[in-house]
Formats: sequence, C-alpha cells, structure tokens
Amino acid sequence: MARPRQALLTRQRIVEAASAMIDAEGLAALSMRRLATELGVQGPSLYNHFATKAEIVDAVAESVVAQVDVDVFTGADWRDGLRLWAKSYHAVLTAHPNIVPVLATGPGRRPAGLAMAEAVYGALIDAGWSRARATHIGALMRYLITGSALGSFALGFAADPELYARYPHLHRAHELAAHHDEVDEGAFALGLDLLITSLSDRYDQGVRR
Repeated sequence: MARPRQALLTRQRIVEAASAMIDAEGLAALSMRRLATELGVQGPSLYNHFATKAEIVDAVAESVVAQVDVDVFTGADWRDGLRLWAKSYHAVLTAHPNIVPVLATGPGRRPAGLAMAEAVYGALIDAGWSRARATHIGALMRYLITGSALGSFALGFAADPELYARYPHLHRAHELAAHHDEVDEGAFALGLDLLITSLSDRYDQGVRR
C-alpha cells in the first residue's frame, strides 16, 4: 500500500501549528482557514478534531501550562516549592507571551491548569495556611507571574532622550529599552523575593489566616 503524501492530521499537529502561529504573530493571526493552509489540509478537516477556533486556542493554552514544572512541590518546603514553581511558570510564559491573555483569565476547564492550581493550593494547605489565605496567595502569585509576562515595563519607554526633557527623574528612561531583559527579569525576581519573604515572615509568626 502506498504511503500517504503527508502525515495524518492529529490534534497534536493542529495544536503545535496553532501554537507556532500564535507565538510568531499573536492570537489575532490565528484563523481556521490559515491554520488549514499551514497544515496542508482542507478547512473542514480541522473540524474533525476541534469544533471551533476557541477550542484550539484553549488547547494551545493547555499545552503551554503543561510545560510548567509542578513536581517542585513534591517533598519541598512550601517556600522553595512556590519559588521554583513561579520561576518555571514565568519562564514558560516568557517563551509564549502571546497566549498569556488567555491564561490570565484562569484555568477554566483545562486539566493542566486545574492540576497546577491543585498543586499550588495543596502545597499551601498542607503547610498549614488556611484555605482562605492559600486562595489569596495563589491569586497573588498569578497576578505577579502573568502580569510580568503580559508586557515589558522597560519597552514601554520610547528611546527618545528629548521626550524626557521635562521629567528630570526620567532623564535616563530612554535607555531602558536597550536593557529590557535585565530590567524586566530583575523586577520579577525582586517581586518574587519580596513576596515570599513577606509570606515567610507571617508564616513564622503564626499568622496563617
């Protein structure tokens, strides 16, 4: 029997192609027609695997979250687990920034997102935090991680020294864009350290509710 001219269409192939398109050009670039063309198939073929474009976007979000290391909580102190998980999540989102707006809305029905929430929340509960405070900590971590990945602080300043002539404290703001990786990563690291240090102090003082 002759081999097919191309690999069979699978959900995995669709998700990989959609993810690459979103990474390269953003969510707005994704369409069923363009995705079908990229995969070398007819548009209706996609509907054998996904009913809508929204389902494909959700599957891409799921595939991204699945890359986050949640095993770091196993056998670890909650502080270490939280720090390592946050760094892993931040690194994954930094590699896939265009899907962050979808992930920022929450886990929805995505298994990987729910498993991650379970791992974080469970680690905090097991450490002795109250359910209410563990919920607050989980939300706070999400604000820090997804917020830091939604956009670059440093790239928000134009590289035009004349623009800041009226703002004496911003006289070097035009240099930020050239050092955006250092600035943005440094800000995330500082925020994470301050957050965990503050939580650790409260925990050690017995303030866990």
